[in-house]
Amino acid sequence: MSGNEGPRDGTAPTNVPILREGVASYLADSDPEETQEWMDSLDGLLAEAGPERARYLMLRLLERASKQRVPLPALTSTDYVNTIPTSLEPEFPGDEAVERTYRRWIRWNAAIMVHRAQRPGIGVGGHISTYAGAAPLYEVGYNHFFRGKDHPGGGDHIFFQGHASPGMYARAYLEGRLREQDLDGFRQEKSHPGRSLPSYPHPRSLPEFWEFPTVSMGLGPINAIYQARFNRYLHNRGIKDTSQQHVWAFLGDGEMDEVESRGALQIAANDALDNLTFVINCNLQRLDGPVRGNGQIVQELESYFSGAGWNVIKVVWGREWDALFDKDTEGALVSLMNSVSDGDYQTFRANDGAWIREHFFGRDPRTAKLVEDMTDEEIWALRRGGHDYRKIHAAYKASLEHTGRPTVILAHTIKGFGLGQNFEGRNATHQMKKLTLDDLKQFRDKQEIPITDEELEADPTQPPYYNPGPNSPEIRYMLERRSALGGHVPERRQTFTPLAVPDIDSLKSLRKGSGKQAVATTMALVRTAKELMRDESLRDRFVPIIPDEARTFGMDSWFPTLKIYNPHGQNYTSVDHDLMLSYKEAKDGQIMHEGISEAGSVAEFTAAGTAYATHGQPMIPLYIFYSMFGFQRTGDGIWAAADQLARGFLLGATAGRTTLTGEGLQHMDGHSPLLAATNPGIISYDPAWAYEVAHIMRAGIEHMYGPGAAHETETDGIDRNVSYYITLYNEPVPQPAEPEDLDADALLRGLYRFRAAEAGSHKASILASGVAMYAAVEAQKMLADKWDVAADLWSATSWTELARDGFECERHALRHPDQQPRTPFVTAALASAEGPKVAVSDFQKAVPDQIRAWVPGDFTVLGCDGFGFSDTRPAARRFFNTDAESIVVAVLAGLVREGAIEKRTLLEAARLYRIDDVMAAPEPTTDPGVA
Repeated sequence: MSGNEGPRDGTAPTNVPILREGVASYLADSDPEETQEWMDSLDGLLAEAGPERARYLMLRLLERASKQRVPLPALTSTDYVNTIPTSLEPEFPGDEAVERTYRRWIRWNAAIMVHRAQRPGIGVGGHISTYAGAAPLYEVGYNHFFRGKDHPGGGDHIFFQGHASPGMYARAYLEGRLREQDLDGFRQEKSHPGRSLPSYPHPRSLPEFWEFPTVSMGLGPINAIYQARFNRYLHNRGIKDTSQQHVWAFLGDGEMDEVESRGALQIAANDALDNLTFVINCNLQRLDGPVRGNGQIVQELESYFSGAGWNVIKVVWGREWDALFDKDTEGALVSLMNSVSDGDYQTFRANDGAWIREHFFGRDPRTAKLVEDMTDEEIWALRRGGHDYRKIHAAYKASLEHTGRPTVILAHTIKGFGLGQNFEGRNATHQMKKLTLDDLKQFRDKQEIPITDEELEADPTQPPYYNPGPNSPEIRYMLERRSALGGHVPERRQTFTPLAVPDIDSLKSLRKGSGKQAVATTMALVRTAKELMRDESLRDRFVPIIPDEARTFGMDSWFPTLKIYNPHGQNYTSVDHDLMLSYKEAKDGQIMHEGISEAGSVAEFTAAGTAYATHGQPMIPLYIFYSMFGFQRTGDGIWAAADQLARGFLLGATAGRTTLTGEGLQHMDGHSPLLAATNPGIISYDPAWAYEVAHIMRAGIEHMYGPGAAHETETDGIDRNVSYYITLYNEPVPQPAEPEDLDADALLRGLYRFRAAEAGSHKASILASGVAMYAAVEAQKMLADKWDVAADLWSATSWTELARDGFECERHALRHPDQQPRTPFVTAALASAEGPKVAVSDFQKAVPDQIRAWVPGDFTVLGCDGFGFSDTRPAARRFFNTDAESIVVAVLAGLVREGAIEKRTLLEAARLYRIDDVMAAPEPTTDPGVA
């Protein structure tokens, strides 16, 4: 709204400044003629001297006003009133009476669903109050704004507030999408017969319904920002027209304390994401008490979002306050509202109209006079703006019409609204999960539900739901509105055309080895992706995601060809423009360069990895990160990505606890595969060689996006809703050629024989992964040359997958004692392997130790337990005892335990190699001798 736009009634233009849209309409103008003179003076200044001179004079006036102690609000905040004045509200397009009627039914059913879930013998909990207070915010959206999947533009993406999920289920019940018995399965996903409902928005648990998991506080805001950004990315790259798709995120004011909630706001503003709206349910409460008891969270958030470049719309007061604002000729009411703390606002609501009269309006004789003719009941009925359909509709409409910036709507509400005074605005309302019989009756009366006292008294633990059926006028109206907007929401669909994945022969360059050239597996990954992108059907599907470490990972070679995505293009000359690998940004760039933000990168990965469902477009995210800053730093985001059924590659570069020479404790990762093993949606690999990377990458794409991957259910018994985690190392070594007799299936299952034993009187096996393989190769030779031991060398590409297979075999045996027990893959693979087994990796011992239960014979694990530190690779490996000499001693110790050799041989090796002495570590080498 510009400063000279007039109200709908044709009266004189308002003098509302752009920075304070709507605010001035609430302040009485004691001298309109003088005001007009000032406005005319400013207009004349602009016409004569231009905006620069006007800006200078306005700043000087502000400076003088501050010196004279004029109480001006900060430029980033406005008075504690609605942004959009009543005179500028658009006409409400629906039948408000009908919409409010079935909103009451939804509020009732949502609360009763949670209440019934507390019945004797169940007691699974739930949250009543969040949806009760936020119901109008959702219903205005459902009835007039949220576009479904059948909308010509593709449908909106809606991040529902996690604790409000009962309301979405209750609406789906009235729509005929859920049955009464489904509601009674709330929070009983395994024990309830038939269909059941997860506690919160969990796509993995209810994949045909939920799209976005949001209940881990803070992830909803950041994921919504990156969803909106990825939608623009798809549009600008020409993959899909997303111009009519809007992202809505419903958030809590307490949730905005989370770092992730605020940490990416500048991304939305920098990218001009006007396809994004945050709706923050400002009920002024966290889970335990007020968000800002001594302050005003609405004002704080307004300042924060304004400063971050967002368009801010406040919906603070309902229409019942309009008459009071009109009567307030001195601005006393606005002044009072500005000064009252959130803690007091909550206390007002927890009492009654008489209390509000005395303790709110009574603070100023002028405001007390404003309400002297009002009854206590009328004062109590003064609603907050987040409960007023017209105010909410005006804000939503203004949000969609605003261009160039994302919008945040700050809606003032009451937690537990409509549930009665035992719930509304109480500190404990979040934890209250059931209603007493008196609560039920009061709640029923307030919501006008046609249920009798006798029905409630029959069994207070099982009060009935209310559904008048599909033929009632209200339900027909509800369904007609959804039909006009493109169908039901929320809804998740999984329909995409599977990708044709090239044969492994297309990766010959990775499989033939590198000769004398030293190549790290990080670079092998880059080369594998480059080869796969030669395929026309795959090229545009890759989404490289990099958190400002491309040069570290050797991915800067992609800059000039794939280009870095920037919706504004590159409007400057890069400092390295004359170099072959110059930094190149473009509006249709393919690389998502996220800056120093692992949290943002995971959010981007989630948006890209779920595009097969949210957009019907299979995309292959390659999120490559500094290994230590993956699962350790952003494990919650990766967990949510798994809940959202994301598919893609998580690439932990610079992996391991000993490879990063000189970096130290907070960079050296010795445990991420163990963290990854806790996530059932992650398939984890720790490859040693370039050809292993090639096989894993290609197989992963086929698994996630190849034939059969487009089905909504596991029709072939394979879970396609997974992501691949691959550890990659920055230690360059000559890469061996792929063995001619390679068992590719065994490689993908987690273990294959890389090199058979050389001659020797005694037998053993070494199982190694990642960079530990280099020491294992050397140890195999040392054992044969000096100690007469023939040790088979096994590449353990995935300790985690081997362990999962073993656990699954045990589970099957437990559940089916009448059937032949299954043999774990690792047991079968090592069945004929004689002698002791030694496992070694560059991670802590618990990583390879996952398979201990299924390894036949003597088993020793070597690993890197403890913190990392700055030193050379040989020194670090000697300290952790994962070097070749330590492996040799471990093998000999196993042979002693088996009685195959005398202990004096072991003691001789220990004295010779001094594996307890870091100073005895050998000089660094870059050739493990396998090329």
